[in-house]
Amino acid sequence: MTHHIQEIWQENDRTLAITWTDQKTSRYDVVRLRERCPCAQCVNEFTGERKPLQIDPSVRPSEMFSVGQYAMQIHFSDGHRTGIYSFELLRKLSS
Repeated sequence: MTHHIQEIWQENDRTLAITWTDQKTSRYDVVRLRERCPCAQCVNEFTGERKPLQIDPSVRPSEMFSVGQYAMQIHFSDGHRTGIYSFELLRKLSS
């Protein structure tokens, strides 16, 4: 079953929060979200292995966009903007 975002907000300096349509609330450390980016710059497309990254602990989301009815694209303060986070991935990463 695909869950959709009902509400999304910056809870505090390091925490992004999402309330899903099934009323579950998920919280994300924004640095961890950046580390888990699924794009080809961050993950080897052929092996699925994560590429070594140096993520500044001060990185924050600068903009977020809906991608159809299945994902969010997050632009980060370090200039990284190619990651599309499917709702399925966000649910798996939630705490």
